[in-house]
Amino acid sequence: MTQEKINLLNFDRAGLEAFFAELGEKRFRATQVMKWIYQFGVDNFEEMSNLGKSLREKLAEQAAINVPEIVTEQHSADGTSKWLLRLDSGNCVETVFIPEADRGTLCVSSQIGCALECSFCSTAQQGFNRNLTTAEIIGQLVVANRAMQVRPRDDRKISNVVMMGMGEPLLNFDNVVRAMNIMMEDNAYGLSKRRVTLSTAGVVPALLRLKEVSDVSLALSLHAPNDELRNELVPLNRKYPIREVLEACKHYISGDNRRRITVEYVMLAGINDSPAHARELVKLLRGLPAKMNLIPFNPFPNSQYRCSDMATIDRFRDILMQAGIVTVTRKTRGDDIDAACGQLAGKVADRTRRQQRKADFIGGRQA
Repeated sequence: MTQEKINLLNFDRAGLEAFFAELGEKRFRATQVMKWIYQFGVDNFEEMSNLGKSLREKLAEQAAINVPEIVTEQHSADGTSKWLLRLDSGNCVETVFIPEADRGTLCVSSQIGCALECSFCSTAQQGFNRNLTTAEIIGQLVVANRAMQVRPRDDRKISNVVMMGMGEPLLNFDNVVRAMNIMMEDNAYGLSKRRVTLSTAGVVPALLRLKEVSDVSLALSLHAPNDELRNELVPLNRKYPIREVLEACKHYISGDNRRRITVEYVMLAGINDSPAHARELVKLLRGLPAKMNLIPFNPFPNSQYRCSDMATIDRFRDILMQAGIVTVTRKTRGDDIDAACGQLAGKVADRTRRQQRKADFIGGRQA
């Protein structure tokens, strides 16, 4: 029986050093191989010319550099790109690249589907299958660079990464942390901690743990100014209510007076967008170093929500700004290819039977 090869993309530098030590090699080989993979885009060991021939042969026999397979590639009129990536039988995730004048941002997925069931998110409607491996997470950067014909060492087209794709990153803690380590590793992509952002709905124990092992930028998917409404929009709130989540956020940035939490707030017409909601939000965020991102809701099939009109969004923004909260309205990008915030769906072999349960409920209600 042929032994499955070890995918080196599953290792951050510490893991790769341990791998080479087990092979009886010097730990500095990890640095050499990481540079070949992530800075030069090489996936053939034979091309790694500063490795001895015997080591190259050993790696070819025991290891591999495997990335997700591109199923489809779409390009928006605004320059946004989206890739549907095949992971295994029946499962695909989506990755999005958003170019702007001063940066290029890759939105990366961390799970196949999502277990949180936020009612305004297309990903949540697909159900959940499993966590992505470290290789499948960092592999999205490798694939995107290849697709854009970029060698990161020579052209840093991807200058920022946001863990805001499919899934809740903190529910895939170890793999996400390892992948972010690779993103920030000087011998790999070398991104600064300010240019890697993890977005969470507020998994409090994991958020507290994150402070002990990482200092990436943090974004909180809030979307409501009180527990009653957030319980409906973000069911995780029933387990970790707003005040508890905000205290965990304060703890995460404690010790650095320059840091801010990015608070994400999707604008839903007639649901969470009134002046009263804005004033309630001002009171809620008092004492939290935060900047607000107002996100116009992006529709998806069978959604029960509508986007707030721009006059309503502007009024909401102005109330926050007048209270001293830096607030921007996120520009919708890639909506013509369903690549905008909240629209990523992928292809999920749903272990939760979420769609079937909803169909059964609707059928029973209509009977």
